[in-house]
Amino acid sequence: MRIMLSALAFLAAAPVRAEPPQVVVDTPVTASLVQQVMGEGAPVQVLLPQGASAHHHQMRPSDARGLQEAGLLVWTGPELTPWLDRSAASLAEGVAQLRLLDVPGTHLRGYDEDHGHDHDRDHGHDHGGIDPHAWLDPANARLWLTAIAGVLAQKDPGNAEAYARNAARAGQRIADLDAGLQAQLAPHKDASLVVVHDAYGYFTDHYRLRPAIAVSLGDASTPSAARLSAIRTEIAATRAACAFPEYGGDPTLVQAAIDGSDVRMGKELSPEGGNASPGPDLYFALMRDMADTIDSCLSER
Repeated sequence: MRIMLSALAFLAAAPVRAEPPQVVVDTPVTASLVQQVMGEGAPVQVLLPQGASAHHHQMRPSDARGLQEAGLLVWTGPELTPWLDRSAASLAEGVAQLRLLDVPGTHLRGYDEDHGHDHDRDHGHDHGGIDPHAWLDPANARLWLTAIAGVLAQKDPGNAEAYARNAARAGQRIADLDAGLQAQLAPHKDASLVVVHDAYGYFTDHYRLRPAIAVSLGDASTPSAARLSAIRTEIAATRAACAFPEYGGDPTLVQAAIDGSDVRMGKELSPEGGNASPGPDLYFALMRDMADTIDSCLSER
């Protein structure tokens, strides 16, 4: 089932006048949200190349220079991109920043204790086990649009009204998308899924799906024989129906977990939008693709 967007979804964001600030963002997902607020042709520099790992990237010298010359940094936070933490802490005077996970009202969830500790060890950081993939809850994305418009208005008051209008329009687009995805996924609320790593909790929580069974305890770790045995036991107990590899990952990890079972292998998922075209519509493509991929596999009989 494909989601049909209302005509409102195709209205272009109002272009801003005068000279907007130079904005640097961490990931293509953040860029998508910022570009929806800033409008067509906004000067946004994305530090993470499309399809690269948000957790393990290393900035190039040119990226570091661009960051120091920017007027605003918008990023998810060190929980997602630890490689940006030190540079963000040493920004030149006058460079504002917005950490999306710190926006008041953001719904945050933690990894379970074992997942969280392992995930932090993978990245060499301890951020309290917070799951950083919070954009997968559309309510967070809508909240962030307002926060982005607010910080842009502080840097560029002449365009404050345009930013607010664009944020409201984009928020309605997300609300319309969310309503469609709710209807699409409602028949699967009791289904059990197998995924590569624990990155989908916001999505499964919001759409009232059962928590996904993560093969790997960390996004960079290979599961041990004991872990695979535990996963197979959980698959049998929950009668998991579908398993999903991940964009840019090793599909054999999931295949090893479901060998000998009746679990169907679905198409790959991309929680960071690595398989979507960059730009303001990336967020919508990411969410629709995730819902369509899950729905397609679970709808098989």
